[in-house]
Amino acid sequence: VGLLRTEFMFEASTVEPSIEEQFEAFKSIAEPLADRTLIIRTADIGGDKPVSWLNMPKEENPFLGVRGIRLSLRNEAMLRNQLSAIYKTSLWQQAQGIKSGIHIMFPMIATLAEWQKAKAIAEQVRIELGATYLPLGIMIEIPSAALLADHFAKEVDFFSIGSNDLTQYTLAMDRLHPSLAAEADSYTPALLRLIHMTTKAAEANGKWVGVCGNMAADPNMAAILVGLGVTELSVSPANVPAVKYFIRSISYQKLKQKSQLALTKSCAAEVHELYENRDELV
Repeated sequence: VGLLRTEFMFEASTVEPSIEEQFEAFKSIAEPLADRTLIIRTADIGGDKPVSWLNMPKEENPFLGVRGIRLSLRNEAMLRNQLSAIYKTSLWQQAQGIKSGIHIMFPMIATLAEWQKAKAIAEQVRIELGATYLPLGIMIEIPSAALLADHFAKEVDFFSIGSNDLTQYTLAMDRLHPSLAAEADSYTPALLRLIHMTTKAAEANGKWVGVCGNMAADPNMAAILVGLGVTELSVSPANVPAVKYFIRSISYQKLKQKSQLALTKSCAAEVHELYENRDELV
């Protein structure tokens, strides 16, 4: 599981889910996965995902307001409860003789201070419960995080690029706006350069980079991402066969060369044109 969106549990409830309720939910997902990777993202609440029981004040621009890790750090008890449920799940796996594949990922990280505070809280909870270490990573979905990727890469265990939000924040276009959605094009070279900065920083520090969101589900875009150094693609089950088939059928060397060429283009249309002929990648 490349991205477990825990906020769905929060949105569906009229009160904060208890540690036990969250633990049971995580356990039901972890059990069939055994030791396979399960990347659990702490609640990405806010923006277009409000939660009634938090009594969140109305914001003029919620996408630039208190959401993701900002909200979690302002509701630290809620974050600690969620982390407790995650670490309890890893302890349950350990008791079953299973090496946990759980990773913890923090959303909407914009600054090193946010990451460091979230990491410190996670470590406190882990030590209190006596759990083993779980890899800790961050979403790269705010341009500031991509621009500081060389600093983050020295501290985090992995990156996951949130392509939907990174696109809208890079272009200053609401991805839900009916008149702008078509223009919020993930092929824009500005976005590709931010992704490349992230993968370069990760590679230099021995870390891996995933991508989740609509971007990775497009086979052509998946090819660009792999060529730019992305090492994991998280897509919905329906998109897996097409993406796997395309990536397996092309030359990795040519794919890298074309991705580097894509970085030199001036607009999304030119990048689209580069990938019109897939035969060139074989």
